[in-house]
Amino acid sequence: MKNTNKKLKSSHIQTPLGQMIAIGNEEALYLLEFFDRRNLKREIEQLQKKTKCEITSGSTATTHLIENELQRYFKNELQKFITPIHLLGTTFQNSVWEELKKISFRSTCSYSDIAKKISRPTAFRAVAMANSMNQLAIIVPCHRVINSNHTLGGYSAGIMRKQWLLNHEKALHG
Repeated sequence: MKNTNKKLKSSHIQTPLGQMIAIGNEEALYLLEFFDRRNLKREIEQLQKKTKCEITSGSTATTHLIENELQRYFKNELQKFITPIHLLGTTFQNSVWEELKKISFRSTCSYSDIAKKISRPTAFRAVAMANSMNQLAIIVPCHRVINSNHTLGGYSAGIMRKQWLLNHEKALHG
């Protein structure tokens, strides 16, 4: 049975790194991904299943807000996002994503660092997996997580985008 109280709307946002899709309702953003992300269709299907909501084309207050914030971010005018978000993961995944939100702008940390911060020091591989399951690209900054040896590691939207985002943030003043 569909939850008619929380219809989700999907809209597209153009960025310098390619088109993104934003899915949310009036209260929160549930998904923000690059349109060419591998397995995006499955990710959207899982979102529908978890929320028991129909996803239709359109916009909401939260999709308008994130579009405006992304424009400002890419123009070097924004460092902190205020769009309300809704995390849909396991307890472990949510703990990782909450820790990702604490990574300072222009900073990076390792998967191992995150594992230690959530009191699971040997779970760096699980942290990497949770990182890859993040459905809120850029605003939950999984791009700021790198390998312990300071190499970039993976990024579901592509390693070139990860490098671009890190370079973009390091170049910002303020």
